[in-house]
Amino acid sequence: MSMNDPVGDMLTRMRNGLMRGKGKVSTPASNLRAHVLDVLEAEGYIRGYTRTDFDNGKAELEIELKYYEDKPVIREITRISKPGRRVYSSVKSLPRVANGLGISILSTPKGVMADHDAREQNVGGEVLCRIF
Repeated sequence: MSMNDPVGDMLTRMRNGLMRGKGKVSTPASNLRAHVLDVLEAEGYIRGYTRTDFDNGKAELEIELKYYEDKPVIREITRISKPGRRVYSSVKSLPRVANGLGISILSTPKGVMADHDAREQNVGGEVLCRIF
């Protein structure tokens, strides 16, 4: 089975794991997914993740979800730019998520970063997802 939207698949796996109260979820590995997870870990939305390489050449990322007082830290995680409709934003028109309480993750020429980092570096890009 081919997968058209790997980042959307990872976000859905995380959303489903959070709804069921799971401690960890796993997803196939890719560099883009790992960079998105780096941003989520740096911003404090997940505990961390580990990469496992298998003998057949495939790899998997195991994501440790984060909870506070038995409630998920991530209240909502939404895919913005999809394969059928890419969404780009300049640095001047970057959306604020929940009046600054949430973040948008962007893929920019300087790498994958949160919206506040993109504003600091004065760079826009593709808006991958929104989290709060």
